[in-house]
Amino acid sequence: MDTPSKIPATKSRWLTRGVFGIGLASLCSDWGHEIGTSLLPILLAGLGAPAYALGVIEGVADGVSSFAKLAGGWIADRPYLRKPVAIAGYLLTGLSTFAFGFVGTWPQVLASRAIGWMGRGIRGPARDVLLTDAVAPELVGRAFGFERTMDTIGAILGPLCATALIAMMSVRMAMRWTLLPGALAAVAIATLVPTGVRDGEHHALPFTTSLSRLPREFRGFLKCVALFGLGDFAHTLLILRAVQLLTPEYGIVRAGGIAVALYTFHNVIYAAASYPAGVAGDKLGRRGILVVGYLLAAVMSVGFIFAPARLPELIGLFGLAGFYVAIQDTLEKSVAAELLPREIRATGFGVLATVNGVGDFFSSIIVGFLWTEVSPAAGFIYAAALTAVGGLLLLFSSRGAVPSRM
Repeated sequence: MDTPSKIPATKSRWLTRGVFGIGLASLCSDWGHEIGTSLLPILLAGLGAPAYALGVIEGVADGVSSFAKLAGGWIADRPYLRKPVAIAGYLLTGLSTFAFGFVGTWPQVLASRAIGWMGRGIRGPARDVLLTDAVAPELVGRAFGFERTMDTIGAILGPLCATALIAMMSVRMAMRWTLLPGALAAVAIATLVPTGVRDGEHHALPFTTSLSRLPREFRGFLKCVALFGLGDFAHTLLILRAVQLLTPEYGIVRAGGIAVALYTFHNVIYAAASYPAGVAGDKLGRRGILVVGYLLAAVMSVGFIFAPARLPELIGLFGLAGFYVAIQDTLEKSVAAELLPREIRATGFGVLATVNGVGDFFSSIIVGFLWTEVSPAAGFIYAAALTAVGGLLLLFSSRGAVPSRM
């Protein structure tokens, strides 16, 4: 493998300056926008928004983000644009949440959220390539695991800070405070992360050409990701299931509080397991560990089919949910980095993120429909089947796959 001329010699260590900078940016960015997300329902209520407004805002923002990842990946395949794109994306997300403190109508919230999530989508592939370039190929799993851990710590800090801020000031003033962590995220990328550009390196392929050059092994991997994603529903539905199970014994108010605590535990496990998942992938094989994660998702869904209304079992299932998501989020990108040639790696990361986004969208709709029209068990059976099929397909397709030179 060629040695990058502008990447530090400390690349033989996994916690390089670049990895730390990207991890810090993820923590600060999630910290800021999770404050905004936590307070968004209160803000909308104060604006007199209709009940459907929150769903429209989140749906449009997620859609914009998914397709922005495709464009962001193609742009980031131009090496000299990767770092500027990442900086701009983080700054745009921070500014959009800050703007919530000045809106007067819910369509203005929609516009601001969509712009912020466009920045979030555009920056993702650039960040992932910068992270891949910041470490030696054999340490990529650790790097992605660390980034996921830092991101999730930010997601835990955000709601906690939101609670503290609204005890001291108005919702609008609390929203304005989000500019601080948002700006710190951009500063972390600007000051700590190297460009990773090699001498003489320049790629300017047309978008369709970049897509057509994605390796056959990567396309096969995307099929596994897509199948798994069609069963991998939003875990906020687990909160609803816990409330349904616990309400007869605890009442709806206390059951709701317990369910939120269970989801917080889910996020803590996610944060704690992400780096170990990356280490395990680096040492034991990334695709093999990812198969385990996919199959654990199926086990979790089966567990919720038969879950009794008891806390010990629910604690175990929420913990399992956080554990498999840590494996999935860490190692999907690590496997992609193995399979993608350097000149179109950012495009590949963008396609992977878009496939995941589309899968999340449809899986939550389908599971929610089956849950409502048939039974919660029907939704979980569907999820278990699709995630198991995705895992088994990955298991058998991984044999003989040849990674690209990183």
